[in-house]
Amino acid sequence: MSTLSDLVHAQGCLNDSDVEWLHRLAGDGQLLADLAFADIVLWVATSDASFIAVAHARPGGAATLFYRDIVGERVRPQWRTQVQEAYDTARIVDSSSPDWFEETPTRVRAVPIVREPAPEGERSAVIAVLTRHTNLGESRQPSRQQITFDQCADDLFGMMGHGEFPDLSAPTSPRRGAPRASDGLIRLDVDGIVTFASPNALSAFNRMGFDDELEGESLAEVTSRIVPAGRQVDESLPVVVTGRAPWRTDMEARGVTVSLRAIPLRDHGSRVGAIVLCRDVSEMRHQEQELITKDATIREIHHRVKNNLQTVASLLRIQARRTHSEEGRDALVQAMRRVEAIAVVHDTLASGLAQTVDFDEVFARVLKLVAEVAAAPNTRARTRREGRFGVLPSEYATPLALALTEVVTNAVEHGLSGQEGTVTIEAQRTDENLRVIVRDTGHGLPEGRVGQGLGTQIIRTLIQGELGGTIDWQGAEGEGTVVTIDLPMRWVKA
Repeated sequence: MSTLSDLVHAQGCLNDSDVEWLHRLAGDGQLLADLAFADIVLWVATSDASFIAVAHARPGGAATLFYRDIVGERVRPQWRTQVQEAYDTARIVDSSSPDWFEETPTRVRAVPIVREPAPEGERSAVIAVLTRHTNLGESRQPSRQQITFDQCADDLFGMMGHGEFPDLSAPTSPRRGAPRASDGLIRLDVDGIVTFASPNALSAFNRMGFDDELEGESLAEVTSRIVPAGRQVDESLPVVVTGRAPWRTDMEARGVTVSLRAIPLRDHGSRVGAIVLCRDVSEMRHQEQELITKDATIREIHHRVKNNLQTVASLLRIQARRTHSEEGRDALVQAMRRVEAIAVVHDTLASGLAQTVDFDEVFARVLKLVAEVAAAPNTRARTRREGRFGVLPSEYATPLALALTEVVTNAVEHGLSGQEGTVTIEAQRTDENLRVIVRDTGHGLPEGRVGQGLGTQIIRTLIQGELGGTIDWQGAEGEGTVVTIDLPMRWVKA
């Protein structure tokens, strides 16, 4: 399905600021649908004098009219005149009689979307139209909560027609944990006095220690009585509980954390009250704190593992310097290089929260390490990288880094021994496969035979055993060697 941006840009009639405005509005589509107990559809004009749906939200507390998403569809004939009138006149247009949609009676309201209020005496420029589709088939005696929710929706619809909602001064915050109308709604007057509190909102404040009724109380004073004296609170809390700014904040008391979001209500620029949404997020905040603690512990473990591996590498280096046997010294140096390659991965993991690594960054450090250690005095090896490995989980990164260390080391030590040449490492990644091709311009494989040393055994074990991939050596004596590694990526979520 096409995104809002794709659908809007395809019409070519709105600029980037208009699209950003519509994104903000669509982000609150669920709130509007829940307040209005109706489906909410956002329409933009097309180049052929019609309208196309670019966003759709279904109500959480009422039956939807549209069981199939209508995003991307043209406006239906029975709504087109009403939508066009709202677009042309910059006024809210209600249907004069019930509209029938698939044998269901509905009531439709078309609301013009304005981004910038027009100067006095001029008509505002409408960038889109929002329609509210109310299912009359389930009509019943409305409760006080439903009446209040509907009034809040009408207030927001009126603000849309004057460019006052959404509010771009509101900070963009994660949707996860954001309060919804069904979680708890408090209506404030211009002085910050509660005129309505839904049962869920009252329950949230009861859990924090407030035992009376909220209605008729100043929400700011209630909050000051709830929050323990001397406890540090978010600086935005007083502004949110008075409904003066469209911000979000948390308040905590008695081990309960409630997230609050204020939506100031305005009439032609004058503040007339506010909606405050509230949600008990105690369990969510507890889980987030546990994750932060676990992440910090994991980072510390990676840091200590890296330090221990570097200590082991240092001990191997010291031992190699004191070994008189050339064969023993080479074995110790190779072991040191392998340990340091693993340490590079742990060093990268210790610097971030995610247990994934940018393997291009890791391999750049590993490649530098290999070039410095593997080359003999009479060998001049150049390394060159092509393509990108991308992000890999740590369980892939460690064995792959070690395997490539061995492959490049073999190319430098054996393929380019005693001469000047180039080792090229090319990465080709798709959603299903990662192919790494290592080419050198060295001596090549004698009579096409692959080495049987420890390095080759390590490579096979890592690539075939741990990573479930394949590896192939190709080349001829005097023509260089090509090593091709293929790894399946179907389990990688990076």
